[in-house]
Formats: sequence, C-alpha cells, structure tokens
Amino acid sequence: MTPATSEFPKRAAILVVFASLAFLAWQLRDFLLILVGSLLVAALLELLSEPLIRWCRLPRGIALVIAGLVVLVAIGGSAFLFGTRMNSELEDVLKRTDTALASIAGTLHQSRLGQLALSHMGGELPSLPGLISNVLKLSVRFIAAFVIVIFAGIYFAAQPDLYRKGTSYLFPRQSRLVAKETMDDIGRALRLWLLGQIITMLLIGVFSTIAVWLIGLPSPLALGAIAGIAEFVPYLGPIVASIPAILVAMTKGFYPALWTIIAYAIIHQAEGNLIAPIIQRRMVHLPPALLLLSIVAISLVFGSVAIVFAAPMSVIAFVAVKKLYIRESLGQPTTLPGENDTEPI
Repeated sequence: MTPATSEFPKRAAILVVFASLAFLAWQLRDFLLILVGSLLVAALLELLSEPLIRWCRLPRGIALVIAGLVVLVAIGGSAFLFGTRMNSELEDVLKRTDTALASIAGTLHQSRLGQLALSHMGGELPSLPGLISNVLKLSVRFIAAFVIVIFAGIYFAAQPDLYRKGTSYLFPRQSRLVAKETMDDIGRALRLWLLGQIITMLLIGVFSTIAVWLIGLPSPLALGAIAGIAEFVPYLGPIVASIPAILVAMTKGFYPALWTIIAYAIIHQAEGNLIAPIIQRRMVHLPPALLLLSIVAISLVFGSVAIVFAAPMSVIAFVAVKKLYIRESLGQPTTLPGENDTEPI
C-alpha cells in the first residue's frame, strides 16, 4: 500500500467528521451561539489578565478578578461620564432619522416608481425607533442566555485546564494531544482577534465622532459610538452604522449629507486598506472573501442574530481547518494565528 493510499482512509474519516459536525451544529445552533459568546467572554478576561500575570506576577485568580473589575469599571465609568449625554444624543438621533425617513417617504409618494417601491414595503418606510424597540423586545427572551454566557465565560477563564482536559476525553487517546493543541490554538486566535477588534472599534469610533463633529452634525458622540460598536461585525456593520449618520445629516441639508457620505467612505477605506492590514499583521488575518461568505453562511444556518458572532465563529472554523486538516491530515506547513511566520493565511 502506497503512502498516498494509506492516507486516504484518514482523510476520508476527517471529511466525514466535518460533515457530521456541520449537521450537529445546525441541530445545536442556539447552544453553539451561547458557547461562542462564552468563549468570547473568557477570551476578554484572558486578554486583560494576561499582562497582570506575565508582568506583575499576580496569581491567575487575582488577575482574573482584577480583569473583571476593569471591565465593570469601564462600563460603569462610561455610563456615568457619558450616560446622560449619550442618552439624549441617541434620542436626538432617533428623532432625526424618523424625520429624514418621513421626508424620504414623502418624496417617494410623489412619483409612480416611489409609490411602487413603498407598496412593496407595506406603504411606508420602516421606523428606526420601531426596529430598535422590536430588537429590544426580542432580546428580553435572551436574558437567561446572556446570564449563562457571562457566567460560563467566567468559569472557562477561571479553570481553562479543567475544561480543556475534559473536552479532550471526548476524543480517542491518540488524538487527545492534538485536540488540546487545537483548543489552545483556537483560544489564542480568539484573543488576538478580539484585541484587534477592540483596537479597530476604538479607532473607528473616535474618527467617526471627529468627522461628524467637524461636519457640524448634532449628536456626534452617539453617532461615533454607533460606528464603533457596529465595527464588531465586519463589512455589514459599517454599512449599517453609516445609515443613521446619513439620515441625521439629511435633516441638516444636502451638503452635510454629502460630506457625511464622503467622510464615512474615507474612514472605512482607511480602515480596510490601512488600519486593518496593520492590525491583522500582528493579530488574525482572515481572507476578506472567506470572511464575507462565512458571515452569509452563518446567518443562513443560525439566523440573523448570529451575524454578531459570525466573525469569531469564522475564526474558530478557520483555525480548526488549518490545524486539523491542512497541518495534521495533509501534512502541509501552514501558519496559525500567533505563530511567528509571514504566511498571509
């Protein structure tokens, strides 16, 4: 039996496993979303506690407690410093977007083509406050899931060896070492991706706030916060974030709207061609087409809510395929996130 022939059953078995996992993922899609959210919480705590453990020589438990307190202080401090102003600015953004949408609907009613378009949307344009209200009502159903995500993430971060070892027992004895290594690789990749996203979100939020302030739009802090938060979802998030800014600008006139479109286009071109490549060079680089198609596929399988977790789920799948299939099965050299190499993917 030639080496290529002897490798065929192993490769076929791996493909069968991946196909089975895909079917199982669809059956357990809600559970997987909770699991991914928990892993992100654990990755965030690990990311914040790692410098304390490495540089300050603090015990892991104390470092995790401090990391959790840092997160709480950051959230609470932001709410205290900007809460009142942010709330009033968000209310102003919602009112202005409703005004802009009403103006657009009035313009569409004056033409046959516009009336035809409105007829397919139930006779009127959707209300942004109404959409947000529906999302908030829907999110109440997931309060229990949110609590589970937080506490599961804390447990994962507190005792990673316990859960990694326990998970490895699900695999045959000869595969347990590879399973542990794969979990370590996935955890490192998630931390690097999360760090890159936090940096990018902060930069886009600051740049957007400055841009709309220079243009003279009202509520620049709220618009900047929307742009920064939306950056968590690659490609689709920036498009969604630009809509409220453009609608607010339309209430100020044609030229503010035009300058807003130009400003957001420049910011996100800079993000895609300058900021992201520099950050991804040190963090996690996912090919753009692969990430975009992954977002579409994940949203189709798991629902629209999963778009929020599409990027980290893509990171997990990307690392697993490279580690288990390309490196372990095919025996081809490939670089995983965090490893010292210049390979782009």
